Amino acid sequence: MTKKLHEPLLVVEDSNEDFRMLQRLMRRMAVQNPIHRCTNGDEVLEFLYKLGKDAYAKGEDLPNSKVALRPSVILLDLNLPGIDGRDILDRLKQDKSFKGIPIVVFTTSSNPKDIELCYQKGANGYLVKPMDAQELKKTIQAFVDYWLEANTPPVLD
Repeated sequence: MTKKLHEPLLVVEDSNEDFRMLQRLMRRMAVQNPIHRCTNGDEVLEFLYKLGKDAYAKGEDLPNSKVALRPSVILLDLNLPGIDGRDILDRLKQDKSFKGIPIVVFTTSSNPKDIELCYQKGANGYLVKPMDAQELKKTIQAFVDYWLEANTPPVLD
């Protein structure tokens, strides 16, 4: 289904139930992109910085690393233990090595202040997690259709 099969997706989600549901839905949608998961803000920073900024900036594959390519998109929950999603968004969008990675917020918060804050900090999208299973499926399908198939990201040197 997806054209960019080799490009990893980073999902930042602390809820095992929400992550399993997301995985199930993406499998049913034939998403074949590698999906990496972090459960808190500290893990995100460790995951992204472990190969070094230069390797990510160049898209290099380093031996013995579990991350071959930089994520093509980050699906970010806001309410995380430790460093929360708002701070992660802010840090990544201020770092020239990572600011080109699209970050789509995926959270239960429909608070207009959260939405505005996230866009001010550089979020590329904001999706509210619906409680209804059919609505969740539609939301995930829209994410997959746009971010994993239709969107053309910038080429980062």
